Amino acid sequence: MSFLQRLRFSAAGHAGAAPTQAVGLGGPAGRSGISATPVSAPAGPAYAPRTVRPSSGLKEMLWHLDGIGRGQLLDVGPVWQNTMGFFIERGFRVYSEDLLSEWQTFLSDEEARMRALSAAECDEDVTPAGRAERFLKTTLQHGPGTLDGILLWDLLDYLDSAVGARVIARVTSLVRDGGVLLALFHSRKPESFHRYRVFDAQNIELVGAHSMIAPQRVYQNREIQDLFSRFRSSKTFVGRDQVREGLFIK
Repeated sequence: MSFLQRLRFSAAGHAGAAPTQAVGLGGPAGRSGISATPVSAPAGPAYAPRTVRPSSGLKEMLWHLDGIGRGQLLDVGPVWQNTMGFFIERGFRVYSEDLLSEWQTFLSDEEARMRALSAAECDEDVTPAGRAERFLKTTLQHGPGTLDGILLWDLLDYLDSAVGARVIARVTSLVRDGGVLLALFHSRKPESFHRYRVFDAQNIELVGAHSMIAPQRVYQNREIQDLFSRFRSSKTFVGRDQVREGLFIK
């Protein structure tokens, strides 16, 4: 796991949310907008000024997770103190695994390794499916059914179909029954690259960053339903910024 960066944060010493009963979600799709309000950029040259986006999906996710107590949550993105602190204060143990960076590193390593081998020496499956299986041998190594929530963000838009399907199969196995996953989907290939983090209970930040991998595809509604078919229910929020939020409950 040379390129795996997973941080584990204990919720010890932090007060959890008041216990209430979490129930299933349903009903018609909602609608959310985007605020172009600029806020100060984080330290370091890799990120640009960011915007704050209202997130009905995050709001619903928090409502569903309310009352769990000491749950476990995975953020499939960079380590953000804002996101970690937000959930730790609510009693969660937070894991961060920047899957897109790991995928980029894996592709670079694979390319270099293949160049060093002759055709006779290479006995590995070089198809997209084979490459995806090798990638998952060293990432997302959590126990089955151990996670209460996953922030997937727009990861799937940047993965090819083979690895995207296998990533969803893996994360589905990691979410406990009754757990929830939040994902974002662009209705067309995005012109700029963003990272995401929690701003508060109703908003997320879109942090401009240098693009690591070009967007691979745009998912249609039926394709999204097929990918998350093992989740018992879902709810979709369509934003004015042409981004769909999908909340999936297992």
